[in-house]
Amino acid sequence: MPYLAAAVVLIGLLSVLNLALTLALVRRLREQGATRPRDTGPPTALEPGSQVGEFTTTTTEGDPVSRENLIGLVGFFSAGCEPCHDLAPRFARLTTGLPRLAVVTGDDPELVAVLSPAARVVAEEDGGVVSRAFQNTWTPALYIVDGEGRVVAAGGRLEDLPIETPA
Repeated sequence: MPYLAAAVVLIGLLSVLNLALTLALVRRLREQGATRPRDTGPPTALEPGSQVGEFTTTTTEGDPVSRENLIGLVGFFSAGCEPCHDLAPRFARLTTGLPRLAVVTGDDPELVAVLSPAARVVAEEDGGVVSRAFQNTWTPALYIVDGEGRVVAAGGRLEDLPIETPA
């Protein structure tokens, strides 16, 4: 019986030590701000203020697109991406007055058809020139770009951007 009592006391002391270390770790993380949630959508490499890289490509209609003539709302969509298919009609219905560019990676004629009436559409393979210029690896991803090729806002949903969206 004395061994059992010693084991229970030892386990209790180890548990108290573990609790103290955990609380100290939580306190340190709070001091560093690491516990604040940052759930603003996908991981975007280009944050507001970042410069979009150089690129030149053509839309599905044959119109040239480059960083020099890029301004407005840029959306990245992928073939086979369910959230992309959910977002595409809302992206196409926007009435913000911002010019729109939709980048569709992979072969998805349905997605291109939904986006084409309202936006210039670039169809490219994964890691294409526009995706590389934005360092974009996640879809859906949305950016607002100013006339100087700088990112003004970024997010994964229309609600993440400073624009009015239809209900």
